Amino acid sequence: MLVLLFMVSLTLTASTHEKNFFFEKNTNYPVAVGLETVAHLESVQSPYEKIDIYQTTRCGNMLVLDGAIQLTQWDNHAYHEMLVHVPLMAHPNPQRILIIGGGDGGTLTQVCKYPAQEIVLCDIDSQVINLSQKYFPEFAPSFTDPRVKIVIGNGAQFIKNFNDYFDIILVDASDPEGPASVLYTHDFYTDIYNALKVDGIAVAQGESPFFHQQLIIDWHARNQKIFPHVYYYYALVPTYPSGVIGFMYHAKSYTPLTLRNSSVCGYETAHYYTPALHKASFVLPKFMNN
Repeated sequence: MLVLLFMVSLTLTASTHEKNFFFEKNTNYPVAVGLETVAHLESVQSPYEKIDIYQTTRCGNMLVLDGAIQLTQWDNHAYHEMLVHVPLMAHPNPQRILIIGGGDGGTLTQVCKYPAQEIVLCDIDSQVINLSQKYFPEFAPSFTDPRVKIVIGNGAQFIKNFNDYFDIILVDASDPEGPASVLYTHDFYTDIYNALKVDGIAVAQGESPFFHQQLIIDWHARNQKIFPHVYYYYALVPTYPSGVIGFMYHAKSYTPLTLRNSSVCGYETAHYYTPALHKASFVLPKFMNN
């Protein structure tokens, strides 16, 4: 059972586990997302964050970081497919791909569907990687793909080592608080620009247009000063707050609406992504165009 609860007043609790439900709550908006659970499979405090794994009644296993839902086995494909397939289909020949964050392996799994030459995943928390391989076995094979290099470290520092190198950079970050806050700064996106080839594309997790409108508007305006092409698009993910998650698309050369990649193998097994949806996802509601 999946429940979206509209609370009467703002809560001060990041998350709770009441009876057989896990609730993700937030101090900034009066909404909680609740999932019925079967078991609390594991709880680990890493040096960077609290990691919890739940088995839910209807959504499979669920990964929670610092009280915020990161993914469920039921609907993660919508997020991961749209984060990956949109930029990789907009680029004619993506061979070198960097994922910053994404230690759960969902983004990596989608990237591995393409005939890329080199795939690098840089995540600061090795325990997320270890627990994901245990509880999300569908992602585990991507970690042993011979093209993949796993780097445990700070993505904002790692990116500084590259210039004119990657075709695609994917920032699969959690919310802009705690260890992920540095992944939303002007300096970080300047480093991304420098690390991309002359026709490179970068896409980042872009929060909810319903709950983070001003953050998105400010972020978009700031990054337009760095990249020639900056666009916002979104996907429907029921277990994320508001049920909608956005993405910020940055490119040096390629606008996002033309599909240039002939490697259709990348999305032919998709559950959510289609070429038509690719284009439609950039059509924003009126309140985001004001």
